Amino acid sequence: MIDESNGYDSIAEIYIKVRGRAINGIGASTARAWAGTFNTGSVVLDLGCGTGIPVTKILLEAGLNAYAVDASPKMAEDFRQNFPHVPVACESVEGSSFFNRRFDGIIAVGLIFLMSEGTQRTLIAKMAAALNPGGKLLFTAPLDKVEWKDIMTEQVSRSLGAEEYRALIAAAGLSVGEEFRDEGGNHYFSGIRPFTVET
Repeated sequence: MIDESNGYDSIAEIYIKVRGRAINGIGASTARAWAGTFNTGSVVLDLGCGTGIPVTKILLEAGLNAYAVDASPKMAEDFRQNFPHVPVACESVEGSSFFNRRFDGIIAVGLIFLMSEGTQRTLIAKMAAALNPGGKLLFTAPLDKVEWKDIMTEQVSRSLGAEEYRALIAAAGLSVGEEFRDEGGNHYFSGIRPFTVET
C-alpha cells in the first residue's frame, strides 16, 4: 500500500508533540505576512496542513476562509479537533478533490520537496490552475537543486532548485513573485495569477 503521507502518518504522534502545537513556530511570521495581503473573507487552501498549527490558525486569524488537505489520517484527525469548522480532506494533495474549485490563495509549507520530481511538477500546475484571477501561490523548497533524507521520516526529499521552480511557476501561467527566507532558513517561492491573459 502506498503511503500518500510520505512517511508522516507513521511519525504523526511525534510530529504533533514536537512541532504540531508551535503557534509561533518557524515560518509563522512569513505565513502571517502572506495572509495579510488578502481581503477579509478570501478563500485559501492549506496543502499539507498537518495539525493546522501554525499556518491554518494564522489564515483564520487574518479573517480568511480556509480549506485544508493532509494525506496523514492522524494529522487530519488532529486538525479536525483543532479546527472543527474548517473543511479538511484526508487525501493525497496532488489528487485532492479541492482542486475542483477555485481559491484566492494556496499555501504549501514543508510539502513540495517530499514528493517525486514528476509529482512536484504536476502539483505546481494544479495549484496554479486552481487560483482565481489575482490569486496567490506560496510554497517552500530549498533554493538549490539537492536531495537529502528527511530527518523525521528517513525518506528521500528533493528540491528541483530555484531555476526549475521559477520556470514551473511561469509555465503554469503565473507571474513569478517575490521570494522569502524565514527565521529557520526555509526558502519561499511565490506566484500570482494575472487578472488578464496576454494574447
